[in-house]
Amino acid sequence: MLSVIAGAQFAPELVAEGSLPNLTAPFVETVESAAELDAVGSAVGGVVRGAVPDGAAKEVLSGAWLGHALHPLLTDLVIGSFTSATLLDLLGGDRSGGASERLIAVGVVAYLPTALTGASDYADHERSNPSVRRAGVVHAAANSLALALYVASLRHRRRGRRTRGKLFAVLGATALGAAGHLGGHLSYARGVGVDSSMAETNPT
Repeated sequence: MLSVIAGAQFAPELVAEGSLPNLTAPFVETVESAAELDAVGSAVGGVVRGAVPDGAAKEVLSGAWLGHALHPLLTDLVIGSFTSATLLDLLGGDRSGGASERLIAVGVVAYLPTALTGASDYADHERSNPSVRRAGVVHAAANSLALALYVASLRHRRRGRRTRGKLFAVLGATALGAAGHLGGHLSYARGVGVDSSMAETNPT
């Protein structure tokens, strides 16, 4: 469901003529035109390709065994856990504190495999597309910031500082939203992790 929503919201080519304007286009265009990110992006891509060459591990991370990319599936778990915790903070009342902590913990645990699969997909595309290289770096940085903020939120909660923990979660959700927007753009507008041959061989 999140993937469907992301596709409708983030892919510029899906916005029909005469409909609402794409209010986030300036943000995406600024990111994709930031040539100063190329050095970092190229270095990251090279490290990932060296660490995960073609082979069984690469196929696992890429989702070859599923028939489609694994990364979007895992992002739903991370985003769902973190945002559900924040919604419980806002709407759940005092008794929801324990559930919020557990949800944040699930998101933290799920973050590593999600990041690994995303890095694998990124390494496959960044060399041939500067826009992917730049947006991917910012996407990863925003996700890392979101993780750090949610970890800080969890630590404050476990030390009895619930109000501060909730504040860090709201900040984390903000960073997560920016990262998710770029992630949707990378998948649906730039085709990262999308196997176009599947549509050709399996028409609907």
